Amino acid sequence: MISIVPKPTDTPDDNSTAAVVREIKAQGGDCAILDLDQIDPFSSPLQGGLIWVCGLRQDEHQFEVVHALSVKNRVVNTPDSIFTCASKVLTSTLLVTHGIPTPLTFFTSSREKASGFIARMGKVVTKPVYGFDGNGISLVNSPDQLGPPPYYLQEYVPNDRDFRVFVIDGRAVGAIARISDTLAHNIHQGGTGRPVGIDPRMQEIAGAAAKAVGVDYGGVDLLPCGNDYCVLEVNGTPNWHCMGVNIPKLLANYLLSEEKTLRA
Repeated sequence: MISIVPKPTDTPDDNSTAAVVREIKAQGGDCAILDLDQIDPFSSPLQGGLIWVCGLRQDEHQFEVVHALSVKNRVVNTPDSIFTCASKVLTSTLLVTHGIPTPLTFFTSSREKASGFIARMGKVVTKPVYGFDGNGISLVNSPDQLGPPPYYLQEYVPNDRDFRVFVIDGRAVGAIARISDTLAHNIHQGGTGRPVGIDPRMQEIAGAAAKAVGVDYGGVDLLPCGNDYCVLEVNGTPNWHCMGVNIPKLLANYLLSEEKTLRA
């Protein structure tokens, strides 16, 4: 039995959880929806099972319940990796530590130091530390445009697109180009997506980024940087809009394989 934490942003017309549930059942697997709001982790009977986290609400309760359940269960993705992906600061630190190309990044609570970074770079991108779906991203060329601290700032790399690469078990299995005339190319920000092929360098960098942050599967966002790619972030509970491959089927295959390993 695979216990599934559903994505809170699912809608009848865009239901990621249901798509994977259908594939699990089509392959003869058994699964059930797990309502984290109804669970006391200190008395939960769940033990030795597989829990798939399709998504989490951004609140303390759901994260802490999943974290507690991970002590006695296999959780995909692990709570630690989901937290890592949620934190742009921690993600950037791991990318730099592992030598994975990423835009030059600066993080400070000092407005003076942030102003100095802007002066040196001329133009930077500011992002919320725990943002998602491209919300709160803006281009800054003056300290007067800064909000309250802390300040997560990255060099501005001119572009008209980025790439969302879907990685499962270290291997890139699908990719889209997200194109827009705005700073954030996310689909939720009005970007349009189309399937693209995965070249060897894209495979290498996306796989390395997923491994660096510790996800079993993830959406790795790449930006064209000259003749190479650089990693913007990794999503630990990704959407897979517009992918040209059957991501729900591939995810179901992986989850069923992991469950079989647990039962062996």
